[in-house]
Amino acid sequence: MNAFSIRRLTRILASVVLLFGLFPAVNAQDPAPRPPLTRMLFVMDASNSMNAFWGNQPKINTARELLLKSLQELEGQPDLELALRLYGHQTPIQPGKQDCDDTRLEVPFSANSIPAMRNTLKNVRCLGTTPIARSLEKAADDFPPLLFNDTRKVRNVIILITDGIEACDEDPCAVSRALMAKGIVLKPFVIGVGLDESQKYSLQCVGNYFDASTPELFEHVLKVVVTQALNSTTAQISLMTTDGQPTETDVAVTLYDQRTGKIIDHMMHTMNERDIPDTLHIDPIHTYKVVAHTVPPSVRNDVKVRPGVHTVIALDAGTGLLHLRTGQGPPDGSAVQAVVRRAGEPQTLIALEVGATQRLRTGTYDLEVLTLPRLLIPDVRIEQGRTNEVAIPRSGVLNILPSVSGPGSIYQKKDDQLIWVADLDPMAIRAQFRLLPGTYQVIYRSRNARRTELSIKKDVTIESGRSVTLDL
Repeated sequence: MNAFSIRRLTRILASVVLLFGLFPAVNAQDPAPRPPLTRMLFVMDASNSMNAFWGNQPKINTARELLLKSLQELEGQPDLELALRLYGHQTPIQPGKQDCDDTRLEVPFSANSIPAMRNTLKNVRCLGTTPIARSLEKAADDFPPLLFNDTRKVRNVIILITDGIEACDEDPCAVSRALMAKGIVLKPFVIGVGLDESQKYSLQCVGNYFDASTPELFEHVLKVVVTQALNSTTAQISLMTTDGQPTETDVAVTLYDQRTGKIIDHMMHTMNERDIPDTLHIDPIHTYKVVAHTVPPSVRNDVKVRPGVHTVIALDAGTGLLHLRTGQGPPDGSAVQAVVRRAGEPQTLIALEVGATQRLRTGTYDLEVLTLPRLLIPDVRIEQGRTNEVAIPRSGVLNILPSVSGPGSIYQKKDDQLIWVADLDPMAIRAQFRLLPGTYQVIYRSRNARRTELSIKKDVTIESGRSVTLDL
């Protein structure tokens, strides 16, 4: 092969490589999503009160030993980053003076932060006051942002360990609510170390409160909290029919945090290959409000799940179908809607076009069809798994041709009563109305007439799909 042929072959190969770089292989699959990352920040009390004896040694010694034991069990766990913030450990309390800024992130987040946390805890000295609110506020900046190209879910968790209440006249509960409302952290865990009843109450609003009244109970509580902070568990949402079967599906479902109102997840309810509700991975930290977007919605409040336990969340969500069809007669080409309401309730659920079918919760509904005149159809029953067909009469057409424009109106004649339907345009010399079948009266007076007895009244009968012209 000569030099020219070699150069030519090289260019061809380069082009092929470029093409495959620009156009990925058709059968290439997207990489599997990365598992969620949990970031767990320990905010620990190192104030002077932690020097008090608890059992046979100071509180700080017991808390330190048990926390170090927990850290040892967490070492090497994938998709976990830990950090440590201490407060009350830098400035000794002086008479009439306390340092409310005595809080610091001692060990920032990383996948290998445990050795540094261990070293910090072994050397901590308990000196100062208890600025819980300020520590929580500053903790918001302890959680690093994700890289722009990292799309995995992140769970930011705070575990607050304290033996006292707020000492700096600030509101840790308000700070905690703000952190959760902004989506910065999940509901904090609070471990109260040997607190009295009044102190416990003041901390319960900060987050999920756990009472560790003895050193032995502290060890148990710490394990429970760490387990809940780490573990997402499984659940299934069962949409129940009226006869108690979990077979309703193909409905969007939203999971909210019951406390903050924040959307946790939004999904389309699905039955798996075994025809049972699909299994979800759900975070046990939240108390949930579950909304299935049936019409009207199916709602369940205060739903709690236990870590490591499969939970079935059942909602009453039985449905049937409402089909609105036009009655007999030739089509008139008009589009008519019907307002659907729960029987006896004023709130509009949906405006449904005649000819359409809508899935509704089982129960009784009132329909208001937006024809002229309005057609009220009360007590329409929707039953589980069935279709209720409601026939809407076809309208007819009334053409009104006054000789001269002037005021007028149309009335329905019903049971010796005249019921107003519509007004005529007093400036128009022709008008057209689509009316339900029935008997009507049109009253009109020329704009030139100046006496009441010159009013013109004419009766007219409207039939489905037919047109009638009224000369005035």
